[in-house]
Amino acid sequence: MKRLDRIHSSADVKALSADVLPELCQELREEVLATVSRNGGHLASSLGAVELTVALHRVYDSSRDRLVFDVGHQCYAHKLLTGRRDRFDSLRQLGGLAGFPRPNESPDDAAIGGHASTSVSVALGMARARTLLGEDYGVVAIIGDGALTGGVAYEGLCDCGNSKENILVLLNDNAMSISENVGGMSRLLAKVRVRSDYLRFKRFYRRTVGRYQILYRMLHWLKERVKDLFLPDNMFEDMGFYYLGPVDGHDVKGLERVITYARSIGGPVLLHVCTQKGKGYAPAEQDPAHYHGVGPFDLDRGVETGQKESFSSVFGAALCELAEQDNRIAAVTAAMTDGTGLDDFARRFKERFFDVGIAEGHATAMCAGLAQQGMRPVFAVYSSFLQRAYDMLIHDVALSGVHVVLGVDRAGLVGADGETHQGAFDVGYLCSVPGMRLWAPSSYAELRAMLRLALEAPGPAAVRYPRGGEGAYKGDSSALDTLLLRRGGDLTLVSYGILINEALAAAETLAGEGIESDVLKLNRLDAPDLEPVCASVSRTGRLLVLEDSARVGGMGTRILAELARHSVPLLAQRLLDLGDGVVPHGEVAQLRAMLGLDAAGVVRAAGELVRG
Repeated sequence: MKRLDRIHSSADVKALSADVLPELCQELREEVLATVSRNGGHLASSLGAVELTVALHRVYDSSRDRLVFDVGHQCYAHKLLTGRRDRFDSLRQLGGLAGFPRPNESPDDAAIGGHASTSVSVALGMARARTLLGEDYGVVAIIGDGALTGGVAYEGLCDCGNSKENILVLLNDNAMSISENVGGMSRLLAKVRVRSDYLRFKRFYRRTVGRYQILYRMLHWLKERVKDLFLPDNMFEDMGFYYLGPVDGHDVKGLERVITYARSIGGPVLLHVCTQKGKGYAPAEQDPAHYHGVGPFDLDRGVETGQKESFSSVFGAALCELAEQDNRIAAVTAAMTDGTGLDDFARRFKERFFDVGIAEGHATAMCAGLAQQGMRPVFAVYSSFLQRAYDMLIHDVALSGVHVVLGVDRAGLVGADGETHQGAFDVGYLCSVPGMRLWAPSSYAELRAMLRLALEAPGPAAVRYPRGGEGAYKGDSSALDTLLLRRGGDLTLVSYGILINEALAAAETLAGEGIESDVLKLNRLDAPDLEPVCASVSRTGRLLVLEDSARVGGMGTRILAELARHSVPLLAQRLLDLGDGVVPHGEVAQLRAMLGLDAAGVVRAAGELVRG
């Protein structure tokens, strides 16, 4: 029996002898590797945070204490230690464990964590609630150095450092150094600060001298002045944190010791921990970016490097072609160069490529500045991440009417990453931006053509496209806003984007059942030409709208409003969409079937509309 078989809670981790903790860490890595190789998932970050997670559970009780994981990519070991080992093989599968922290999955998950940079703010709110309600529990924000490229993180840090709340911010530094300590004296003090004898002395000092507050404050002031003379500034201390580190993030015993001390200090504490992404799996150690998020793979051979053609890769190739012709075109990404297909652009047009880190708001405002001064910026960004830049879209882009182009990747269902990543809201929020033009290609050919149209059009423009590849429809109807793909007399079936494939397949099946459908395809979503839709419904009397968007702000409700405005008689109608937009994790095909968005679901709904 493995030691992991007997671990179900923080209490079980605490009960282990310190000598067996490295063995437990090895078992956690093996479990993560085995599951992710079968199911896919976020690998490198989780492997790098194993010792850190074990140490946290040795000091805190996650069923009561609040451990807030930023992003949550590194939470797999946490799930294995908190009673979910028997379901871990269902990770990211429909009905199984989520790939991110999820409070409705377990009380040990303090907060949802699919987007970056929010952990400090959330944790500070929890600490303040604890104080206001007179309760007693620990609060920890676990944030990676990558998440510190997001401005929200600094908003939280500034407030947290000034709060006087007992809170630990644990900086998991696996790539870069923040406020790098330089010089021999600094390195020496960093080592001394985490030695067990030094920590014992600090506890003794606080228990004794700490009783005499005037003396304690005088000595503390003197220490800080001496440190300021000989050591470089540390921005975290300037914010009001008691800074500890940097410490070795793979020394589980040392981590437990220093986290225990950090918890005892009181007030805002920042512990700087250095880890290695992909730790324990050589391919992930050598190329952590490639192993950040992976699909199923062979453990012995590693992840295949050959990239299949997708909407993302076609977008990147098309943008390179356009950039060859126009030196005003610049590409911007928010830490998603590979994911958005911009890796080739980054190599070929280095001076016109900008990766701004996890900072979508900044990226959008910077694009506004580029456009204001004559450039043609294209911001490639995931649909769910662009939500974070809504204010800049209106304030900096729309109100000035500047020509910023958005490549909205992962629009609609994305699958196993689940509710925090489904691109459910972009149609609604983009269509609400004044002056925004929004295209929805259904094929690679249309993506190329619509990207060109977006770059030629004045003002803000966006092209939304799905994750993965194209379907059976490979045409290019980009010259039209709305077109009739198939004619029938029993039903008006309207769709756009990748779901046009399901609409056409359903129409073919329905024809075999004696139901003939008009199939209309929308290409422009911001100001669609709905006259053909009204004309079709006038003939058929029945409407079915199929879309991979939340209902509020979606095309279905807008079409119904237009029909009512023109007093078009409607015998029956059905909207097939993403409902409120909160869609769980699972394979895209499974989710479509569950929501009735696949061809079979359309056939069922259409049959009910026509036959009553």
